[in-house]
Amino acid sequence: MKSIKKIIRKIALTGLMGSFFLISIDSIAQRHGGGGHRGGGGAHERAATQSRPGANGSGVKRQANTPRPASNGSGINRSANKVNRPSTNGNNVTNNRNRTGNRNTNISGNTVNRNRNNVNINVNNSVHVRNNRNTYVRPNPRPYVRPPYRYGGYRYNCYHPYYPRPYRPYYWGPVWHPWGFFVAALATTAIIVSVENAQYHYDQGVWYSSTNGGYTAVPAPVGATINNIPSGAETVNTGTVNNYYYGGTYYEKDGGSYKVVPPTAGTVVDNLPGGGEEVTIGDVKYVKFGETYYQPVQIDGKDKYEVVLVEKDN
Repeated sequence: MKSIKKIIRKIALTGLMGSFFLISIDSIAQRHGGGGHRGGGGAHERAATQSRPGANGSGVKRQANTPRPASNGSGINRSANKVNRPSTNGNNVTNNRNRTGNRNTNISGNTVNRNRNNVNINVNNSVHVRNNRNTYVRPNPRPYVRPPYRYGGYRYNCYHPYYPRPYRPYYWGPVWHPWGFFVAALATTAIIVSVENAQYHYDQGVWYSSTNGGYTAVPAPVGATINNIPSGAETVNTGTVNNYYYGGTYYEKDGGSYKVVPPTAGTVVDNLPGGGEEVTIGDVKYVKFGETYYQPVQIDGKDKYEVVLVEKDN
């Protein structure tokens, strides 16, 4: 009996150790086999999804056109035409890129109004030559070697050929004013000159006539006499005597004074004042002051103007 019991114990102990051995082998096989496969699959799935967890553990899915949240939770919708920018009160502000200013850019060139030292100045371009005493031309004793330009029953005599160019008025400095220039008051240097019971005011080469509320620059009255002429006056030769030219006015020495005289035909000057009018007669464009015509010419490569003698054609 004792031998039988020993045999049974050996058999039971052997079976228990075999079972433990088999269980250990199965555990090791499962750890290195199925676990590795599951880990690789998890890594592959995470690379494909790339969902980043948020603060609450949920994933945040971003799209290309997803608006970015502002501090108040409102979105910014950007487009090519306008930009909606959130304000601090949660409202969207629309900025239109087509901006329109409040400045008025309509500028009129008919009248020039200037305000200098509280003096209102107005240049009236419609005033060309109001003084009929300065509209005729004295003939020149020198004969013309060039045939006159004929048009419309008149002859236009000049010593130099016509050289076309646009009329550009010249200004003789800050104290000189063109014809039609209006001032409210004159300087203390102005003097009064009487010509045939008409009074004019003269100041530094400019002649004025009294008008309502001020004085208007006018052509110099022929026959008026002054003691001095402006220092910038140029000497021009009429063919017989020298004249002194300044600001569109011609002066002749008369004893100890200077007398205003009409222009002499053939006289050449460098510049013309404002107040002239460009007139086209046939193929020639003259600058006209009253009834005095100036023809653009060029002498020794310099642009000049010649006084034209206009005669009725026989």
